[in-house]
Amino acid sequence: MQWHLATVASKKEGNISRQLTVRLSEQLSDSLESAARKMRRKRSEIVRLALEQYLEVGSSSSKADRVRGLLGAVDTGISDLAERHREYVVESLRGR
Repeated sequence: MQWHLATVASKKEGNISRQLTVRLSEQLSDSLESAARKMRRKRSEIVRLALEQYLEVGSSSSKADRVRGLLGAVDTGISDLAERHREYVVESLRGR
């Protein structure tokens, strides 16, 4: 796989953005092309969204990850979870 990174001025927004060139296998390229047609989006947009999602997973926990320990648990060690479940979920989402 080859990476090429360049800085270019965006005509739309006037912002500086970076351009990345990536070589894909034929199979991955075909899958990307198919997804682009189905989603009616540009290939670059799909790659950008996938990369953002992939990198977000490792950097911070999602809301679902923060409450995962409260979902479907039989024995959480929290004696009043059934009565105060909403409070515990909200607290978990706020990161406390």
